[in-house]
Amino acid sequence: MIVRIIGLGAVLWMAGFLIFALFLPQPAPDEVVTDGIVVMTGASGRIERGIKLLEARRARRLLVSGVDRRVKPHEFAKQFKAPVRLMDCCIDLGQESVDTRSNATEASDWVKANRYRSIRLITSDWHMTRGRFDLSDAIDGVTIVPDAVPSEPGLVLLVREYDKYLLRRVAALVGI
Repeated sequence: MIVRIIGLGAVLWMAGFLIFALFLPQPAPDEVVTDGIVVMTGASGRIERGIKLLEARRARRLLVSGVDRRVKPHEFAKQFKAPVRLMDCCIDLGQESVDTRSNATEASDWVKANRYRSIRLITSDWHMTRGRFDLSDAIDGVTIVPDAVPSEPGLVLLVREYDKYLLRRVAALVGI
């Protein structure tokens, strides 16, 4: 009986992993307009995508969540070629978060402070499922448009991310 339960658990994990890995989220259409854009830092391409969409006026403001506390706005602008006018008016650097869950808390506070009803969430394709789950858990009544930056994640990264996602779901179920 115990062997069957363990076997069933393994089969369910594998089936879930295959779905997770084969159907990674895709980029949202550039034409979509939201009140704000939230970029969760990490892999390349995320910040550049957020700045590009802000320049195209697809949102009013951009939050880059998870920026190292030592990074100054002018350094950030130089590294990511962000126009000074955007840095001055429309780009906020969130420097309080250190992981996906605190990214979601930081973004939630920003969304509430700005009274936004819709946001575009930008993160890597492999990270979008957990990032969106944590953000949805942190805010209510806000439309979240997932905008995944395509990548080529390896098997180890996908397994690790899938396990983190499962653990986060279980933690949410038990109220942690």
